[in-house]
Amino acid sequence: MASTKVSFTNNTGYTLAARLELPVNQHPVAFAIFAHCFTCNKNLTAVRNISRALHQGGIAVLRFDFTGLGDSEGEFADTNFTSNVADLEAAAAFLEAHYQAPSLLIGHSLGGAAVIHVADRLPSVKAIVTIGAPHDPAHVNHLFDEEAEQIVKEGAAEVNIGGRSFKVKQQFLEDIKAQSQEEKIKQLNRALLILHSPQDMTVPIENAAKIYLEARHPKSFVTLDGADHLMSRKEDSHYAGQIIATWVQRYLETPEKEKLASDRDVVVRLGQDGFTSEVMVRHHSLTADEPIEVGGNDFGPTPYELLSASLGACTAMTMQMYARRKKWDLQEVKVHLSHRKDYTEDMNNPEQGQSKIDHFDRLIEMEGSLDDTQKAKLMEIADKCPVHRTLHSDVVVKTELKVGKV
Repeated sequence: MASTKVSFTNNTGYTLAARLELPVNQHPVAFAIFAHCFTCNKNLTAVRNISRALHQGGIAVLRFDFTGLGDSEGEFADTNFTSNVADLEAAAAFLEAHYQAPSLLIGHSLGGAAVIHVADRLPSVKAIVTIGAPHDPAHVNHLFDEEAEQIVKEGAAEVNIGGRSFKVKQQFLEDIKAQSQEEKIKQLNRALLILHSPQDMTVPIENAAKIYLEARHPKSFVTLDGADHLMSRKEDSHYAGQIIATWVQRYLETPEKEKLASDRDVVVRLGQDGFTSEVMVRHHSLTADEPIEVGGNDFGPTPYELLSASLGACTAMTMQMYARRKKWDLQEVKVHLSHRKDYTEDMNNPEQGQSKIDHFDRLIEMEGSLDDTQKAKLMEIADKCPVHRTLHSDVVVKTELKVGKV
C-alpha cells in the first residue's frame, strides 16, 4: 500500500499527525477515516491490517492520532470526547479540501462512539463501522474506578491504561457523562456495520446489542468470535478488514465505466490523465502504467516490463513443456529478467527513432534432479521460446483508425 505522512490542524490550532494510505493499483473509489481506540494511536497493528484490506477494495484510508496522542500535538489531559469529535471533523475537512470528502467512517472502541457522534455533521458519509464500541462514551469511566475519588477531589490524577500513564482531569469525566449517544444512534440515517467480539472483556458485547437495537436500518452485525478488544491476533483484524471492505461496497457510489471489450485479442484503454491504462486480454484484466517520475501513477507495470514478463513466462513454459515431453525431473523454473533501455526517452519522443539496442538480461533457475547435459539442453531450449523468436524476427505492426464508437 502507498502510505504518505500528512498532517492537518484542528480547531484549537494543534497539528495532528496522520497517514494517508492509497490503493497501490488504482485511483481510490472512496476515502475513509479511521478513529482509533481510547489512548491508542494510528499505528496500532489492527488499524494497519484493516486499512490494508480496504486498500485492496480500492478505498483510501486516513488514520490519524487524536490530540495529545501518538505524534500529534497537544496535551492528552486537556482532551475529551468532544475534542475527539472535533478532531474527526478536522480530518474530514482536510480530506475534502485536498482529496475527496470521506464516504466511510470506521471507529474502534471509543473511536466507534465518536464516529457515530460526528456523522450528522458530515453529509458526505454514506456508511459507518464500529468495532468493539461502547454504547455510551461514559463506559470508559470503569478505567478510572480506583482514581475516581482523587480526580474529583484534586481535579486530576495519573491513570495507568494499558501499561502507560495518562493524566486524566475532571473535565474529561464531566464531558463523557454529558454525552447523549442514544439519540445520535437513532438519528444516524447512515448504513451501519457493528463488529464486536463475544469475548471482549473491555467493552462487553451487550454494548453492541444496544447499538444495534437503537439504530435504524440498514444495519448489520458481525461477531468477531475469539477476538480480544484490541484484535491482537492478526487473523482477527484481517477478517474484520475483509468484512468491512465487502460490506461497504453496497453503499459506495462507484462510477461505472463501459466494459472494455474488443473482437481482437487485446484491447487497451487510456484516458486523459496520466498513463494508467486498462488492459483486457480475453477475459483477463490488468493495468499498465509508468513510474511517478515520468508522470505516471505507478499503478501497474510499464509496457517494457510487460514485455519482459512475456519473455519470462514464455521461457518458463517452453522449458517445462520440453522437460515434460522428455520426462525429466524439472520441478520448477524461475526466470529473472531486466531490460536495459532508456524508456523515458521513448515516452517523451515517440515519433523519434531509438538508436540503442534493447538488452534483455535473463537469469534462469531450475529446480529438480537434472544432470549437466539436461540443464544445457534446457538452456538451449530457452532461446527457442516463441516470444524470444519474435523479438529476434522482423515484426510488422499494421495500424488503422477505427471510425465510430469503439
